[in-house]
Amino acid sequence: MDVLALFYDYLFLWVITPVTDQFLGIFDLNGRFGLVFLLSSYGVAYGLFRFRKSRGLTDARTFGQFIGGTRVHLHRSALLDYRYYFVRAILKVSLVLPIVGLVDPYILRSGDYVRFMTNLWGARVQVGDHLSLSLLFGLGVFLVKDFANYSVHRAFHSRWLWEFHKVHHSAPVLVPATASRVHFVEKIVEKLTNTVCIAAFAGVFWYACGGEISRYTLFGVTWLVLIFNGLAANLRHTHVWLSFGPVFEHVLNSPAQHQIHHSDAARHINKNFGVNLSLWDWMFGTLYVTTSKPEAIRFGTDEADHERYLTVYSLIVTPFVDIARKIRLAKRPQAAPPAPVEVPES
Repeated sequence: MDVLALFYDYLFLWVITPVTDQFLGIFDLNGRFGLVFLLSSYGVAYGLFRFRKSRGLTDARTFGQFIGGTRVHLHRSALLDYRYYFVRAILKVSLVLPIVGLVDPYILRSGDYVRFMTNLWGARVQVGDHLSLSLLFGLGVFLVKDFANYSVHRAFHSRWLWEFHKVHHSAPVLVPATASRVHFVEKIVEKLTNTVCIAAFAGVFWYACGGEISRYTLFGVTWLVLIFNGLAANLRHTHVWLSFGPVFEHVLNSPAQHQIHHSDAARHINKNFGVNLSLWDWMFGTLYVTTSKPEAIRFGTDEADHERYLTVYSLIVTPFVDIARKIRLAKRPQAAPPAPVEVPES
């Protein structure tokens, strides 16, 4: 009986509670998949549909066709994304958080930076938690996190990390849930990087202000997260082309720009790594701007990959298999070049 009770405890802890929380997340404003953000994104898409239809710029007869219809939203890749959205909650509890927790004690906190600078330069007079400082601190955290995400994203397009990020790019169709098709190894690196970068920024900022400053929030959410998630963020992983135009796209990452990032066309490879801002792409030479005219795009990586990433198991395990194969090939001794043939003099 004790064994059965223990089994149910673990079942609730590792499966039922994470999946339930993931489902209830659609009613939360802290995540991109909040119902409010989904509705706002598709509201923008509907306005775009009516605009293009009135000017004869789309062949779609209905809004359903405009956003992809059953061809996209019931595609086997999309169905896999819906399943993985809940499985990722289990992976978070069983793998991501425990591994991050092992590293966490060795990461410097904001207080460590404050103490170090206080010992070095002395204490500063506290200026108080004013609204302007809260807004500025929130902006700084947002910029630091967005740049950290850009850096991690770009790093995972490198040779040895690509197989993990390839899980995300393997989707031949895009739906909002595709944003959750991220390997747990990438999530671990992302969380640790964000923790390190934000702790350093907060430590410097708090020392300069003489004490802790809180981020300004609206409805319990930092104001910039609320704004950016409300600006059609869920359309990045759809087939709805929405460009912000060449001028704004040097700063803000549009849904069209992220669709370009998912394209398998040679001219689109390694472009638009930004998450919310394309400013970093502009600064580091990876920017690709779009126009209001949709480009012909094919999503995914390779035809063979469409058959290799069909199950939740394959999304989790395949990267490890491919990395092991790369390591074996790298360790294999290179064949010596053939000896030159001497031609006798005539």
